[in-house]
Amino acid sequence: MSNPSDQGGRPADPPQGQGSPLPVVRVALLLIVFIVATAVLVGQLHPGTATTTAGSAATTTPATTPGTATTTAPGPSTTTGATTPPSHVTVLVANGSTVSGEATRISTQLHTAGWDTLPPVNTATNVSSSTVYYAPGFQASATSIASSLGVPAARVQPLSASVPVSSVAGADVVVVIGPDVANRSSSTATTAAPTATTSAK
Repeated sequence: MSNPSDQGGRPADPPQGQGSPLPVVRVALLLIVFIVATAVLVGQLHPGTATTTAGSAATTTPATTPGTATTTAPGPSTTTGATTPPSHVTVLVANGSTVSGEATRISTQLHTAGWDTLPPVNTATNVSSSTVYYAPGFQASATSIASSLGVPAARVQPLSASVPVSSVAGADVVVVIGPDVANRSSSTATTAAPTATTSAK
């Protein structure tokens, strides 16, 4: 009776002991292999992406920065009118002083200097000081004209409705002569006054 129970117990134990650990070991090994393979793949992907991105950034940044700097720097200087030749700048001179012939005299002076002048006119009302007005893009030209006439840079202003001239059509720069410029040249203008009297102010 002891032999059959021993024989029945011995063969039953080994299959249960051997069968249960094998699938667990296999699953564990498969998981380890999967994790290692995933880690290797991820490790290979990250360095590649970082290198590519760094390379792209390095290439893009230098190419863009010099291009932008080169394009921007000359643009404003040229557009401002610094290189606009006087012959391409139309100037209207208006006399706002009580000295007769000043617009004609200043207009002639500017025309001789190479500026494209329109026929001189009178202002709607007399002004207290000379001012040089400019259309967009002609500030440099207006500043140059003001300097040649002895008008302070603070009196160089954009064209607006405050210009005391009935029409500024076609003018890039409008020079309004006040008593400061007129009185400064009164001694010189006295000789030329009889000739200029018949002309516009």
